[in-house]
Amino acid sequence: MSQFITRALLDYFIAFGIVIGGAMLGGIAAVLTLQSPALTMVAVSKQLKIWALAAAVGGTIDPMRVIESNFLDGNLSPAIKQILYILFAFLGAHMGTELVAWICRERG
Repeated sequence: MSQFITRALLDYFIAFGIVIGGAMLGGIAAVLTLQSPALTMVAVSKQLKIWALAAAVGGTIDPMRVIESNFLDGNLSPAIKQILYILFAFLGAHMGTELVAWICRERG
């Protein structure tokens, strides 16, 4: 596989795993504290979504610097790749959040 696809899939699954893992551990903590595990898992997954995205792409500022510096220099390919990496990480985090909501049967 090309390096781009490899990194894009890695970003996707890292973000997905952060949301799913955090929600599961939050559910365990909810059981230990006698709270609703389903409600806690849904809330935790929504709160972790942005942090999963940031962790998957390697931080919050560096990807933006890559986009800025390459775009201003006229190198669109690296900037577009970085935007696609962010998109893949977002999709992973979003799919993790939706999976948790589906498993916990959140309505609405």
